[in-house]
Amino acid sequence: MLDLATTRVGIVGLGYVGLPLAVEFGKQFPTLGLDINEARIRELQAGIDGTLEVAAEELRRAEYLRYTHRAEDLADCNVYIVTVPTPVDEHKRPDFRPLIGASTTVGWLLKPGDVAIYESTVYPGATEEVCVPILERESGLRFNVDFFAGYSPERINPGDKEHRVTTIRKVTSGSTPEVADFVDALYRRIITAGTHRASSIRVAEAAKVIENTQRDVNIALINELALLFDRLGIDTEEVLLAAGSKWNFLPFRPGLVGGHCIGVDPYYLTHKAQEIGFHPEMILAGRRTNDGMGAHVAQRVVKLMTQKHIPVMDANVLIMGLTFKENCPDLRNTRVVDILREFRDYRACVDVYDPWVDPQEAMREYGIVPVTQPKSGHYDAIILAVAHDQFREMGVERIRALGKSVAVLFDVKYLLPAATVDGRL
Repeated sequence: MLDLATTRVGIVGLGYVGLPLAVEFGKQFPTLGLDINEARIRELQAGIDGTLEVAAEELRRAEYLRYTHRAEDLADCNVYIVTVPTPVDEHKRPDFRPLIGASTTVGWLLKPGDVAIYESTVYPGATEEVCVPILERESGLRFNVDFFAGYSPERINPGDKEHRVTTIRKVTSGSTPEVADFVDALYRRIITAGTHRASSIRVAEAAKVIENTQRDVNIALINELALLFDRLGIDTEEVLLAAGSKWNFLPFRPGLVGGHCIGVDPYYLTHKAQEIGFHPEMILAGRRTNDGMGAHVAQRVVKLMTQKHIPVMDANVLIMGLTFKENCPDLRNTRVVDILREFRDYRACVDVYDPWVDPQEAMREYGIVPVTQPKSGHYDAIILAVAHDQFREMGVERIRALGKSVAVLFDVKYLLPAATVDGRL
């Protein structure tokens, strides 16, 4: 069995989750970070993190951390931590391809006594049902005899500078009691907030997937209330502020629910539930509500345009913000694209402006070419889709100046006072 004194960590995946983790391990253990994107590796070797999750000073402080795009370089490691994404496909089914690819790579590298730890969000049982058989097949080793597994779900919130990997309590687990002890001790070396040791890998998997499912269902409730209050002619924020005057009212707000977690993870749980004959009605209903909010925003704006006698076809529409959340360059599963697609169906001319995004990534992921600067006095409708600080600092006058003399301004994120906009959620 491994001990901390001889631990050599290999991190598979250096994105929003993997890099902050690699940096913290790299302050204490020999650590090698693997990413198949060579450009990403060159960027990190130059001391730059394009995701903006880790500052240059933090990268420098990780004195034992190295980077590579070659899997074979991880052969000397004895602890492998997998942090690849777990998306869904176009049919909202779990897409295990990144996880299968990472498990195949780790399987090639496994040696007797090694431990493979997974951080990717999955349904309960996935680590042992999907990943472990691949590890056994590729390595030729026996699970819990020659090699071992652990699961410690990521809890990072991209763009959040207050809640960092070290300050969020970490759930840990292992495939045997001894491995669970080792995995817990390993993470306790870097997590200042402490750890919570789960009794099994399945419990740890379930704990992670319900975190985001709970948030998704709560946001869906508020989104549904926003739909109702719109029909009743009541401002949703006013209602929420009034209700929030009670100490135990939960401060959720309506909006577009995207990103790599909240808009995705519930589908992993519902997939497993349906697989065993259980139909999770509340979870799926919440997903349907949240997935429909982009279309709802577009329809609200179209209605407001019609009321102002603005033709929708060939109208110039500006969408401000493309990332899935504010002050973050992360485009994964952004639901702003749903608004864009609706207006393209109306044959409108749509510009997207977001100072946070990488234009090449926007083009690669969504076929969108963001404008570098919106045109003054040009737009028939302006939609504030993401609450970036830059938009807040512009203020209503500068934002209004981007529109024509008669234009619609719709605020998805309560960025501006209610009296200054034509509509909002």
